[in-house]
Amino acid sequence: MIQPRTILQVADNSGAKTVRCFKVLGGSRRRYASVGDIIVASVQVAEPRKGVKKKEVVKALVVRTKDVVRRTNGTSVRFDENAVVVLDTNKVDPKATRIFGPIPREIKEKGYAKIISMADNIV
Repeated sequence: MIQPRTILQVADNSGAKTVRCFKVLGGSRRRYASVGDIIVASVQVAEPRKGVKKKEVVKALVVRTKDVVRRTNGTSVRFDENAVVVLDTNKVDPKATRIFGPIPREIKEKGYAKIISMADNIV
């Protein structure tokens, strides 16, 4: 469950290292985001000389949460950290060229096939 003011790790090579969520997209009363949801975030820590700068406002896709993700077959998946992938302005393609760490297959079900194809570990 990601909510405003949550600090998240960035799981790609866009240049951002950590971001802070300040809006969960999907409705005016939407409070929490889970795996596969889009948030609006501010970059808190960034690498120098990369595409994303500190204090920049970006849209990001939540790819890992500490909260349990339940599947229809009865299993559940939980990760050690909250992580996002920074998206381009069209909200479908990632801004980066590589994605690090495990990515759940729920991302593919939500229509983000390009992120799944760049991931090396699909859970």
